[in-house]
Amino acid sequence: MMLDDAIRIVNRAIELAADRGVRVAVAVVDPGGHLIALHRMDGVPFIAAEIAWGKAWTAAAWRESSEAQATKAAALPLFATAISVATGGRYMPQAGGIPIRRGEVVPGAVGASGLAAGDVDQEILLQAVSDTGLFNAG
Repeated sequence: MMLDDAIRIVNRAIELAADRGVRVAVAVVDPGGHLIALHRMDGVPFIAAEIAWGKAWTAAAWRESSEAQATKAAALPLFATAISVATGGRYMPQAGGIPIRRGEVVPGAVGASGLAAGDVDQEILLQAVSDTGLFNAG
């Protein structure tokens, strides 16, 4: 994924969040979970940026939504804790992180966190990725 693509996704997610009257942090990562772009809207707690990155990292690592990982983590809490420790806390099994797809390839993932529920974060991201026309969401 190119930086320009990541910025387009972030900007669209910020627009959608503002339209809904919510504030979020949005992070886009490459397939290895490395940060490409990050934006935290005014008034969003600083920790939300780290959580958004973690949700994106989780979606990139498993090539599925961080919400799907939440379901698995609930059934295997000790395993989920071990993954979190092994990844230095990057593993974030909560709604709000999705893989970005181009056909069968996953060039990255995006996560959001802030002053809305995780399912709202995820809805915003699905729409933002779709609206760019560059990739398929989820």
